[in-house]
Amino acid sequence: MKGLWKRAEDSRLAILTMLVILVLWEGGVRWFAVREFLLPAPSKIFAEFMAQPGFLLMQTLDTLQTTMAGFVLAVVLGVGAAIGIVYSRFLDRTLYSLMVALNAVPKVALAPLFVIWLGTGSAPKIAIAMLIAIFPILIDTVLGLKSIDPEMLNMARANQASRRKVLWKIRFPNALPSIFAGMKVGISFALVGTIVGEFVAGGSGLGYVILVAQGSFDTPTVFVALALLCILGVILFKALEIVEEHLLPWHASQRGRPIAESPSSAQQDKQMPLLAEAKR
Repeated sequence: MKGLWKRAEDSRLAILTMLVILVLWEGGVRWFAVREFLLPAPSKIFAEFMAQPGFLLMQTLDTLQTTMAGFVLAVVLGVGAAIGIVYSRFLDRTLYSLMVALNAVPKVALAPLFVIWLGTGSAPKIAIAMLIAIFPILIDTVLGLKSIDPEMLNMARANQASRRKVLWKIRFPNALPSIFAGMKVGISFALVGTIVGEFVAGGSGLGYVILVAQGSFDTPTVFVALALLCILGVILFKALEIVEEHLLPWHASQRGRPIAESPSSAQQDKQMPLLAEAKR
């Protein structure tokens, strides 16, 4: 209950701050007589949305579907690859280095290749979203799976726990905070990847709306699409935060205090049931 009340207070503060920014924006545009094609007023942007809400919401839904498809694919492949890297020295030396090298390549440069390979439908957009989102998920998952107290692993081996049980009963639960950290970064990257894909291979979506509006200097429509992207990004991020809060109530970040101040006994209290499960 306290968590819901705190979230409501934070939301009210964020909404109030946004309203102040919009009022200042509206007043500044009117006071300095800024031309519409340079910077439209918020009232004009809202009017532009109300002129075609159905079309814009359908494009938002299309972007959402592509983003979620790319994100889910990135989570499945990223977590799976991380498990392989942790348990295989060969993959640690090859796949891990390959992913680091691939992450250094600008994804915009790869986008035309995906269009050539996968066509101009949803597939290249999903592939680009997945490729951009997978790296933080992979890195954070590897970090979480490796960040286990060696004494816990020694105790599990002493109790003859199999590698599979050690993974699912000890490593994976302890890695969940790191996995969610990577997922929260990844969901934002997936949205960016979707927009890149819609720029290159889009016939729909908010990225395509921005591209078409920019070509005709329709700045209000560009700002409408940007506003919808911001709202979509916040909703996806907050949804992951809510899931994390329900799955990880034991973690220090969910108890409203810094991790450094959480007692070490809390970590041990969490780990002991996991060790008992691995022993079975």
